[in-house]
Amino acid sequence: MAHQLTSAVRQQIEETRRGFDKLLAEESVMDVVAQVAALCTETILAGGKVMFAGNGGSAADAQHLAGEFVSRFNFDRPGIAGLALTTDTSVLTAIGNDYGYDQVFSRQVQALGRPGDVLVGITTSGRSPNILRAFEQARTSGVRTVGMTGSKGSSLRDVCEYCIIVPEQPTPRVQELHIAIGHTVCALVERTIFSLKE
Repeated sequence: MAHQLTSAVRQQIEETRRGFDKLLAEESVMDVVAQVAALCTETILAGGKVMFAGNGGSAADAQHLAGEFVSRFNFDRPGIAGLALTTDTSVLTAIGNDYGYDQVFSRQVQALGRPGDVLVGITTSGRSPNILRAFEQARTSGVRTVGMTGSKGSSLRDVCEYCIIVPEQPTPRVQELHIAIGHTVCALVERTIFSLKE
C-alpha cells in the first residue's frame, strides 16, 4: 500500500513539473506576466490598489496574493495596497441575496474601484459569470483588468486588457501555475517599488 502511494505521489509531482516545463516554454506568457507586474507597480506608485477576485480555489489564491501585498513577500517593508474581494462574508451574502451571485464582485468593483486601479480576476475555466461581470464593471469604472485562466479559458482575453493563459487544462494544474505566477508578480512588484525608494 505504502509503495503504491509513493508511486502516486511521484506521479502527481511529475504532472506538476510537466506543467511548469510547458509554462516556461511559453515566451508570450512570460511577456504578459512581466507586463502585469509593471502595471501593478505603476498602479501602486500612483496611489492606486490591486483588487483580486476568484471562486473556490481561485478565491483562496485571491486572498493569498492580497495577503502577500499587504503583509510582506520576500522582505520587511511597508504594506502594498492589495484587496481580496472574496473575504467579507456580510458583503458577499448581501450582494448575493439582493442582486445575485453573478454580481458579488462587480458590485464591489463599482463601490471600491477607482480609475487606474487594477482588478485581477482568476478563473480556471475562463467562464465564471461573476468574474466576467466584474470585468464589465471595471471597464465602466476605469479600472484596469487582468485575467488569469487555463488553456480552456482562452476566450477570456476578449474581456480583459491583460490575459495570463497558462498551458494546462485540469483545474489543479492550472491553479498550481496561477499561484506561482502570482508569487512572481508579488516578488517583482515588491522588489521594484522598494528598490526605487532606496
